[in-house]
Amino acid sequence: MSSTQVILLERVERLGELGEIVNVKPGYARNYLLPQKKALRASKENVAYFEAQKKTLEANYEKNKKEAEKLAKKIAGIRVPIIRQASEAGQLFGSVTSRDIANAVAEGSKETILRSMIDMNQNIKTIGLIAVDVILHPEVKVEVTINIARTVEEAKIQADLGHALVADHAEEQVIEEEVVEAAEADADAEEQKAEESDAEEKSEKDEA
Repeated sequence: MSSTQVILLERVERLGELGEIVNVKPGYARNYLLPQKKALRASKENVAYFEAQKKTLEANYEKNKKEAEKLAKKIAGIRVPIIRQASEAGQLFGSVTSRDIANAVAEGSKETILRSMIDMNQNIKTIGLIAVDVILHPEVKVEVTINIARTVEEAKIQADLGHALVADHAEEQVIEEEVVEAAEADADAEEQKAEESDAEEKSEKDEA
């Protein structure tokens, strides 16, 4: 299987540290590492460039790490509401994306949070309290909680309860059965009333 050698410009989880030369799949390098500026192709020119700039790159890396650690203290553990339309069972009419989360966290923390910092594999499609990782630096990650609800009031209730505010299926079934039983009882009562009325009318005719 073919591979591509790259020089890492930052720590990449499960791959290597800043300055390491590693072998990766061509697609991974082409589609992720290189466009995200996380690595350079390990050509002679790039290796020479890295060695010449190594001290500067390492100093910038540490500076960015310290700034990320300061930011992490400000936003770690915050809860931010996102209001969306959803069914009674909690299914969203649409979804919440990494961009939505970045905007919500930025608004809630008054800090700059980019979409690329949000670590999620797929969009969220249900209401509830959902933990999401925010990657501020290759070595700095914090967890925030997204409170997705139908209204601001429901978001407050969910925050107090600690779980999603959705209709319970078992409870719904009980209520439905009670409604059916009540309707049947009403129908029986109407039928009995009609029978009594017919009997009374027949009795009056017989007496006449």
